[in-house]
Amino acid sequence: MTMITTLRRPRLLTRAAKIGAKDYNRDRHLQRVLGYGSIPGTGSALMRLMELERELNLLRQEDDAAYSLVRHLDVLIALIGEAQLYQASRAPRFQ
Repeated sequence: MTMITTLRRPRLLTRAAKIGAKDYNRDRHLQRVLGYGSIPGTGSALMRLMELERELNLLRQEDDAAYSLVRHLDVLIALIGEAQLYQASRAPRFQ
């Protein structure tokens, strides 16, 4: 979780991802980002999303023609959504 909280990205990109994460649907979004098939657990998905985001950010910083803002935003939305699910699953449950 520390890796996610220390990400420094353009403010507009981060703001758009946070807004998109409010409507995050794991089944729909995660399959589109990671590819169709079985959905990995939250921890595994977070690690894969972190790697994808790192690669996309490098493309962005290098002004590479292969960079896709839409793809980067999709990955960030999934990353934030998965992080929220992960935190919720780790929260203590009171009865």
